Amino acid sequence: MSKNNPNSLQNKTWLKVFDSFLTTLKAIVFLIFGTLLYGIFGHHFDFNFKKNDVAQKSTRTYNSTAIEEDWDKVENGIHLQTGLVHDASFDIVRANCTACHSGKLIAQNRATREGWLQMIRWMQETQGLWELGVNEPKILDYLAEHYAPEETGRRANIDMAAVEWYILEMEED
Repeated sequence: MSKNNPNSLQNKTWLKVFDSFLTTLKAIVFLIFGTLLYGIFGHHFDFNFKKNDVAQKSTRTYNSTAIEEDWDKVENGIHLQTGLVHDASFDIVRANCTACHSGKLIAQNRATREGWLQMIRWMQETQGLWELGVNEPKILDYLAEHYAPEETGRRANIDMAAVEWYILEMEED
């Protein structure tokens, strides 16, 4: 082909335009891909390797043995990890209740057996709690026994006979 051939000139022009188009398309795809990665990984998607070096040189240590030992530690009848009373039904309650929320949420509430049943039904209807099956009566017994309403009432009456009375003497001007 000669330089005077119009098809050759058109082909070269077309190739330059097509090459520019591909370069632009690659840049757009790269930006979209990068944006998607940032959306998925957020601030964890970071190319700053100095931060990682600092994290690796951290002096913070964890005593995994102490954590493992405290996992099932019970003091004064209270399971320390969950804050719940430890008894024969404790493992069933921990497996079914603390899968979704803290044991401290249970410990701070008080209800009758019927009240606990209503809470369980509410969690099943609105929060996705599964059917408890044969464990439900055991869980309800546990909750009703250990987290029933407390009858505090008013303070105890004062024993008037045991009070040592005295008379205030007022000075007169």
